Amino acid sequence: MGFIAFLKTQFIVHLLIGFVFVVSGLIINFIQLCTLVLWPINKQFYRRVNCRLAYSLWSQLVMLLEWWSGTECTLFSDEATVNTFGKEHVIIILNHNFEIDFLCGWTMTERFGVLGSSKVLAKKELLYVPLIGWTWYFLEIVFCKRKWEEDRDTVIEGLKRLSDYPEYMWFLLYCEGTRFTETKHRISMEVAESKGLPKLKYHLLPRTKGFTTAVQCLRGTVSAVYDVTLNFRGNKNPSLLGILYGKKYEADMCVRRFPLEDIPQDEKEAANWLHKLYQEKDALQEMYNQEGIFPGQQFKPPRRPWTLLNFLFWATALLSPLFTFGFGVFASGSPLLILAFLGLVGAASFGVRRLIGVTEIEKGSSYGNQEFKKKE
Repeated sequence: MGFIAFLKTQFIVHLLIGFVFVVSGLIINFIQLCTLVLWPINKQFYRRVNCRLAYSLWSQLVMLLEWWSGTECTLFSDEATVNTFGKEHVIIILNHNFEIDFLCGWTMTERFGVLGSSKVLAKKELLYVPLIGWTWYFLEIVFCKRKWEEDRDTVIEGLKRLSDYPEYMWFLLYCEGTRFTETKHRISMEVAESKGLPKLKYHLLPRTKGFTTAVQCLRGTVSAVYDVTLNFRGNKNPSLLGILYGKKYEADMCVRRFPLEDIPQDEKEAANWLHKLYQEKDALQEMYNQEGIFPGQQFKPPRRPWTLLNFLFWATALLSPLFTFGFGVFASGSPLLILAFLGLVGAASFGVRRLIGVTEIEKGSSYGNQEFKKKE
């Protein structure tokens, strides 16, 4: 094991990376709070500023994937589709099977210049998670309780607000509603059987309300829907903790572009379109499992230096005073100060671990586990 590889496995290094992310995130959140005064003066300027502030935070996680772990992301698509990336508003449909599927998506948004303006339909619980939810609030992310009777008006209002967004945005939808597990899959297929729908092998039954509403509200703003099917070579199941330890993975993403005008305007027909799309996604996963490859041309968009430079800026700005302070504490010889400093380090460690836990499958929500569901 080389020295760099050794460093990547050390807890103290992980703690320092976590410190940079947490403290820089809190600083960014404070700046975002201050930018609220811009909203009534110039809403579009407020949005552009917050896109860049969000980029400064999220790109640190992308840096871990691209530069720290060296994970490769390969696109399987066609040249015409790839040429549209970063040049139009789109809705992204991504399978939700892995702990770092969002991070692979963010890597692609970064390489095509739309990371800061990327959006998602997120569960409301995330709004209260420091850094993640707080940053999303200032980005006008649409939050929902996943109870359509309560969410309908909130989601429609949030989507319509984005109709004049000044930067190209990729709006992510996890149409399955929750991350794939064997228990959720079994229950989901029972629901599919009761509704007379074809069973899926690698996906949960898509929930159509969020998709059809997004298409209706963003029609005229969004140009297309990108269907993204993600898998990892070698049947790997990567985690954010594995990325932090420097484990390298190879992600393959099959991307298909559907012009929005090809999607039916009628809600029922649009829902049927989505079910058919998931049957096709299932077939793509089956092909990948059998052949180890998706159809289409292979593209490897080059990683950009900005994620690394951004992290080095924050690390230099925050670690220098931390080391100076820590040295002063131990040099003082005061047991009280030393214990207080170690307590602060322990609290920081706990906080970082909790943030990582948000992505872990076994700690995901129980949404979708109920034996009896209401029909959509």
